[in-house]
Amino acid sequence: MKVERRWLNHYPPEIPSEVEYKEQPLFTYLEEAATKNPEKVALHFLGKEMSYQQLYESAVRFSNGLSSLGIGKGDRVAIMLPNCPQAVIAYYGILLAGGIVVQTNPLYTERELSHQLEDSGAAAIVCLDQLFSRVASVKELTQLQHVIVTGIKDYLPFPKNVLYPFVQKKQKPFTVVDVQYGGSVHSFKELISKSENRRIPVDVHPKEDVALLQYTGGTTGPAKGVMLTHANLVVNSKQCSIWIYKHRIGEEVVLAALPFFHVYGMTVVMNQAIMTRAKLIILPRFDPKQVLQTIHKQRPTLFPGAPTMYIALLNHPDLMKYDLSSIQACISGSAPLPMEVQQKFQSIISGSLVEGYGLTEASPVTHANLIYGKQVKGSIGLPWPNTEAAIYSTERGEFAEIGEVGELLVRGPQVMRGYWNQPEETAAVFKDDWLMTGDMGYMDENGYFYIVDRKKDLIIAGGYNIYPREIEEVLYEHEAVKEAVVVGIPDPYRGETVKAFVVLKENAVCTEDQLNKYCRENLAAFKVPRVYEFRSELPKTMVGKILRRVLLEEEKAKEREKQEI
Repeated sequence: MKVERRWLNHYPPEIPSEVEYKEQPLFTYLEEAATKNPEKVALHFLGKEMSYQQLYESAVRFSNGLSSLGIGKGDRVAIMLPNCPQAVIAYYGILLAGGIVVQTNPLYTERELSHQLEDSGAAAIVCLDQLFSRVASVKELTQLQHVIVTGIKDYLPFPKNVLYPFVQKKQKPFTVVDVQYGGSVHSFKELISKSENRRIPVDVHPKEDVALLQYTGGTTGPAKGVMLTHANLVVNSKQCSIWIYKHRIGEEVVLAALPFFHVYGMTVVMNQAIMTRAKLIILPRFDPKQVLQTIHKQRPTLFPGAPTMYIALLNHPDLMKYDLSSIQACISGSAPLPMEVQQKFQSIISGSLVEGYGLTEASPVTHANLIYGKQVKGSIGLPWPNTEAAIYSTERGEFAEIGEVGELLVRGPQVMRGYWNQPEETAAVFKDDWLMTGDMGYMDENGYFYIVDRKKDLIIAGGYNIYPREIEEVLYEHEAVKEAVVVGIPDPYRGETVKAFVVLKENAVCTEDQLNKYCRENLAAFKVPRVYEFRSELPKTMVGKILRRVLLEEEKAKEREKQEI
């Protein structure tokens, strides 16, 4: 089906409807940066800097090191690292060797790690020394042949590299690990130093060859490996660069507070920065005070993040002591961005904070609001160039009318090849050549899209369809509320009823009755939460996305206990 791309009428002249891109491997952008801007700073990590030439040479050496271990085209290599120079070197080194990157969350338990390594058939893993014991404990359950180990101190400047082990022992006892190298266990630094700095070409077919296996969260079962090709990743990075069209090649500074192992941080932060030859300021984890200090001192111009990051900064007691005016653009992803948060954060930077939308299966971005144009309240914005979107009415079995709620479908060159070794699961998420996102939303007459919620998060209470996001938006507008999430809990009369989990701002006072009165003034009666629970914090992923499913599992466990009694 051909859709009317009415959103193109709202593109500024600087954004084309179709982005031209070369059919080339993703690593070509690093090669170009090392050729055109060899001395330019590529990475800044806790005081130490690395030029594009040094980064490229390290990646080439690492690729040759992998080759010396017998790892070549099509072999999967896992990366289990926080944000650090080694994560970037390993990522591009694996691609230069013709391998497939398998991004692995450093917080994974042994069970989660074992599943991912076994499912991907990874031949090697690059991990932090602090995580070595976890990897070693599952190695025999997988096809792992090599474990390549590095430490944060390996790329710290003097004297931080010398003092780091002592600081770690003082702050976090037992986190400094003495790894015994030899056999299948290799030192990351030694592997690089012993390998030749000579690029050995590998035949890569961008549209066919998988560059990345990015595992989904597994909210509906075991995590699935999303196959993203070199072309998928090149296109999405290019689309991002075009969307931020005022940014200047070779002159921008990008803050990397989002983890690279998350597909959003990988594309919008790491790959997009290297494509545009920007300076990448790397932080190993999100710490609000460190982020504020870094922005104040390093003056980044681009700060992609997640809503909870911006919320944490806005609520930091020392916020006004720091100058954040260098920031020209922020794209928020991974979760809905409350309007209140957007407006407040924009008031302290010199540019725009806009909401975007994507999913792992689309590399990940498909939509965003205009950074240098009209921002539409509550909207995820317009489809990106080369991208089509439509709303499908699951009730009527056909494409929806303007303003009608249905499932969001997308298609474009950034959409995955499929799930790794799961043809049935792949077929289940495609309707013809459209990717079914699982998100419920609608399109207005101007081509702006809105997400009302995840299809699976829909609450049906007393026959009414209730979308948690709408209620959360209202809660976020309350002056005492810092964070909020809404779920449906079992109700013997209504089927489900609405429960709100709320975190109050520091020193704020608000009772359940006050919050209930406020909600009744701003929501239809059937949408008002029947239960409120105040918490000091909410469960989150490392990206800062609130884990609604964890709260749902807690509620289901409570219900089971009641039934047993």
